[in-house]
Amino acid sequence: MAALPLAGVRILAASQLGAGPWALTLLSDLGADVVKIEPPGRGDEARNVPPFADGGDSIYFQSLNRGARGLTLDLRSGAGRAVLRRLVARSDAVYNNLRGGEPERLGLTYAALRDANPRVVCCSLSGFGQTGPRSSEPGYDFVIQAYAGFMSLTGAPAGPPERCGVSIVDFSAGILSTLALMIGLHQALRTGTGCDLDVSLHDTALSMLNYLAGWTLNRDWQPQRMAGGAHQTLVPAQTFPTADGFLVVMCLKEKFWWALCERMDRTDLRDDPRFATFADRYANRDVLIPLLAGDFARRSTEAWLARLRGHVPCGPVYSVEEALADEHALARDMVTGVDHPTFGWLRQVGTPVKMAGVTPVHRRAPRLGEHTSAILAEAGYSGAEIARLHADGVV
Repeated sequence: MAALPLAGVRILAASQLGAGPWALTLLSDLGADVVKIEPPGRGDEARNVPPFADGGDSIYFQSLNRGARGLTLDLRSGAGRAVLRRLVARSDAVYNNLRGGEPERLGLTYAALRDANPRVVCCSLSGFGQTGPRSSEPGYDFVIQAYAGFMSLTGAPAGPPERCGVSIVDFSAGILSTLALMIGLHQALRTGTGCDLDVSLHDTALSMLNYLAGWTLNRDWQPQRMAGGAHQTLVPAQTFPTADGFLVVMCLKEKFWWALCERMDRTDLRDDPRFATFADRYANRDVLIPLLAGDFARRSTEAWLARLRGHVPCGPVYSVEEALADEHALARDMVTGVDHPTFGWLRQVGTPVKMAGVTPVHRRAPRLGEHTSAILAEAGYSGAEIARLHADGVV
């Protein structure tokens, strides 16, 4: 087996709740030494998130902090910031997900840390970024989905706007922050100089509007909520009710439309000039969709999958339980587990990055401050110094 690709990379992480910790889990799985910094006494709010919370730990916390080592440190005290600087000297990056202004106040920026380590990369992931009129406001996934227009596109056309059921902005911004961190580390390796990185949920969400933004900014066009969660302009590309459930069909190439017509025994639709091209089907959506919907409703989801799978992009609308039990998910090692002293064998989602010859390492998230003394000892603190820091409430 090859060595884990991020072995030897140490990241100090002052991050809580979802986006930041999950992002660093991806790096920890592949060998990074992620040191999770939590306030002494109370720790990360995620430790107490219901429904499965017990004694300062929770399945929510474990899901988001796999593989990290735990350090308690009072970053609001001068003594705590002095400890941070000593740890930075032996680290490659400092990561936080604090709102604008907080990283500077707590000494987590490159300007504050470069004399301790000129190569250190400081990455901030926040709701609205470190600049701008909303930089000091807390920004969570639900709020950002509203600000970025996502909710205006989600839900039934006649119903209220709705959020995506998964924290898609949190996780997308988390992924982007890991990309930013790798870019920063590459530059530091090449130049010997670190930097500040500023990633926000709001910027991430706006960037994800992409072609919708292009259409809106450049033409007199407004996206809207579509029945069946349909694509704004490509037809058919949406959810259809079947005899016993729902099926998603995506004809994003002309060849898939032709295949759909053949597999549905509806070559008459393929040959109908009203539906000949993308543009024709878009113009005649209100005629075509009811015709397709009537046919889909006559057979079960499995019957349609047997006809369409491998010919037309399609899939059943699974529950979360069904998604995690799917044979493909299991074959791709996307369900794994860690041993936990309270929760027992704790099953979790696996590592989405596959690398030839590399097996990710999965370890449970830490108890509050579990590795504090060991991490301080690695930084050169004596036993007496560590005891004093504990006694003073710094750690």
